Amino acid sequence: MISINSLTVAYGGFTLLDDINFHISENDRIGLVGKNGAGKSTVLKLICGQQSPTSGKVSLSAGLRIGYLPQIMEHHRGKSVIDEAMTAFSEIFALEDELDSLMKELEVREDYDSKEYQSLIVRMNDVNDRLSYSRAESPRVQAERTLAGLGFRPEEMERPTETFSQGWNMRIELAKILLSNPDVLLLDEPTNHLDIESIEWLEEYLRQYKGAIVLISHDRKFLDNVTDRTVEIMLGHIHDYKVPYSKYLELRKERLAQQRAAYENQQRMIEKTEDFIERFRYKPTKSNQVQSRIKQLDKLERIEVDIEDNSALTVKFPPAPRSGDIVFKATGLSAGYPEKTVFTGADIEVRRGEKVALVGRNGEGKTTLMRILTRELEPLAGEAVIGHNVNIGYYAQNQEDILDKQETVFGTLDRIAVGDIRTKLRDILGAFLFKGEDIDKKVAVLSGGERARLAMAKLMLKPYNLLALDEPTNHMDIRSKDILKQALKKYDGSLIIVSHDRDFLDGLVDKLYEFRDGKVKEHLGGVEDFLRRLKIETLNELERHKPVPSEPAARETAKSDESKAEYQKNKFISKEERKIKNRISFLEKCIGELETRMKAIETTLAAPRPDDDIMDLTREYLELKRDLDAKTEEWGKLI
Repeated sequence: MISINSLTVAYGGFTLLDDINFHISENDRIGLVGKNGAGKSTVLKLICGQQSPTSGKVSLSAGLRIGYLPQIMEHHRGKSVIDEAMTAFSEIFALEDELDSLMKELEVREDYDSKEYQSLIVRMNDVNDRLSYSRAESPRVQAERTLAGLGFRPEEMERPTETFSQGWNMRIELAKILLSNPDVLLLDEPTNHLDIESIEWLEEYLRQYKGAIVLISHDRKFLDNVTDRTVEIMLGHIHDYKVPYSKYLELRKERLAQQRAAYENQQRMIEKTEDFIERFRYKPTKSNQVQSRIKQLDKLERIEVDIEDNSALTVKFPPAPRSGDIVFKATGLSAGYPEKTVFTGADIEVRRGEKVALVGRNGEGKTTLMRILTRELEPLAGEAVIGHNVNIGYYAQNQEDILDKQETVFGTLDRIAVGDIRTKLRDILGAFLFKGEDIDKKVAVLSGGERARLAMAKLMLKPYNLLALDEPTNHMDIRSKDILKQALKKYDGSLIIVSHDRDFLDGLVDKLYEFRDGKVKEHLGGVEDFLRRLKIETLNELERHKPVPSEPAARETAKSDESKAEYQKNKFISKEERKIKNRISFLEKCIGELETRMKAIETTLAAPRPDDDIMDLTREYLELKRDLDAKTEEWGKLI
């Protein structure tokens, strides 16, 4: 279907893609992976003809229909959501109009034996066959179902597209592409603006899709669930693996290890051969052997080791100053804007050291709560209280609007840094992969991933004890996300995070607040527990819409009413027990970490080195001791 042959893309003296070759066959499901800036989006643009290569070519089968979803796009205005989605069927509507026209013409013609009449019949049958193939379901039903799967509610179908955010308009464009049913789908980070439920719907849709898929995503689970082939772009070259992403990581590690071993073996053989040649070069009795060894080396196919791009973030958040036990508490909170209340009656509590995720459909109030937390927005009703001595570090989702595009990378940090930290700005930027001339780049020319890294670097300028992160991993490559996740796991402050990335949240958070239908619901446990419960609730919702049972079935139902009532009676108790159990586990984990750190400080104080600050270490030790005593006392009361 699609062949990429000897393709090179160069800008000035820099080669982005160097003589790459690969083929996309019918029904291929390819994950295109690599670091930010490796050239993944460029490959998609080359395939769909939006960009031309420096050399080489892309060959497409005749009549191939491509559906392309870029990262950034122009959105259409002036139509309702459903009407804009229905434009995906413009070809079908044109065929219907043509069929009507052909039938009207045939009605008035009487030259039944003429070639023109026969041509009209053939054309009418051809059009009718094509329509029959596409009429399995009405276009509107298909459009409504696809929009619903991507998160639109029935009452939102008639709303003008311009009343929705950029993220929601991206969903409309995605719906149009899916509805057009192309032969090949090229999707560039389609999950960036989707919530968890919509991602799962899209996964299922793509699993059943009959066509080829080339997908760029930084969502590890999404790649594993949708793709079965991984094409890696690294330092201008590609490596093709016929396996999903997780298996590719294993095979890639094995391939590089085998390559290094083969290279080292060959180098030892070359060294021995060259040593033999050097020792016996001038001995007549060995001249034949020497010449033979020289020819052997000349003919030898040298093994090369693939150069790896080992540049990576080195993120370590500053130690968190001690805060009060409760860092944020909302009681009966209603929030929103003068024209719209987003949620009501929310009770939320975040304690010191907890890591909490805000999840749910876009537009349900997650970012609104973040704005209340940072005092950008006042509650409509109820109370939202920040705890004692809480200092909030905020990562906003809309970095496009917040970062000054005319400022340089270095200037972005230099403008807000104060005190001794100003001497460490280059080190901080280097930890976020801004090195050499990169620090003089204007923000306007940075990629989405680079802007995300720069915004995260700003959080290093001050020791915060509550990090509020709104979609921090959008545009970050998988390796950077893994490093950020590990840094957040080690961070000793509190964390409130908005994210739709299941893999990123898994093992990071121990409590979730779900925003749904204007309400906020607490879920104890991790993201996998939440998703399991969500699926059960969805099934229960379907059960509630089943037909009324017959009389015998109704009697059976009545028999179970008592057990259901008992379940409802104990539900609240079970929830409280789970809450206490989770709190005990959390405290035990914290106590272990505190004791480990205190032992490390004790070891250092017993034999300090010249560069160890004994006063700082002593202060930290006493602070940890107070924290340990408080947590141990609370743990003792709960068990």
